[in-house]
Amino acid sequence: MTKAPSELTRLKRMNKRAHYDEETVHAILDAQPLCTVGYVFDGQPVVTPTLQWREGNHIYWHGSSASRMLETSENAKVCVNVTLFDGMVMARSAFNHSCNYRSVMAFGTAFKVTDVAEKEERLRIFVETLFPGRWAQLRAMTAKDVKATTVLGLELNEVSAKVRNGPPGDDEEDYGVPVWAGVIPMATVAGAPIPDSRLMPGIPAPDHVRDFLKR
Repeated sequence: MTKAPSELTRLKRMNKRAHYDEETVHAILDAQPLCTVGYVFDGQPVVTPTLQWREGNHIYWHGSSASRMLETSENAKVCVNVTLFDGMVMARSAFNHSCNYRSVMAFGTAFKVTDVAEKEERLRIFVETLFPGRWAQLRAMTAKDVKATTVLGLELNEVSAKVRNGPPGDDEEDYGVPVWAGVIPMATVAGAPIPDSRLMPGIPAPDHVRDFLKR
């Protein structure tokens, strides 16, 4: 069921592209771990890229405990954006050029995961979300590792998605203009794994590395 948007999340520009349902929002968040977090630091707007993962109706992101982004964002209002760039849309006029994309914007007050066991569990889920089975193969996290890492979360209560797909939308009179129009598809593609130069001999790429290429 579509969730009614708030005044904060309601799309006012090109609102025909708006989506407020969980299925669309969650699919975009799950498809793209890279996000940007917007916050205010000493009165200056700052946008920082990081990785996010979703657990139910929450998203989480992590970083160094010394990170000013994480320190500033705790218990503060933030805006998290995730965008998938799907194509360049080539129209018959410069004005109608566009791009195909799927994006999510989430607003709210970030909270810090302070419990040590919960923090480690959140990080375990993060690794397992990207690479199922990897956590059990890694050396165990130390108390120093956990202390050096901050995990913030955001409940997905104020969120909207915006999606554009399909061909160019030219003005009707422009369809007779003799110029090529269409879509140049864009996609992020995983390449062949490159072993670390100090990898011990005889260690093959595990399933979760090979399977990552199939996504």
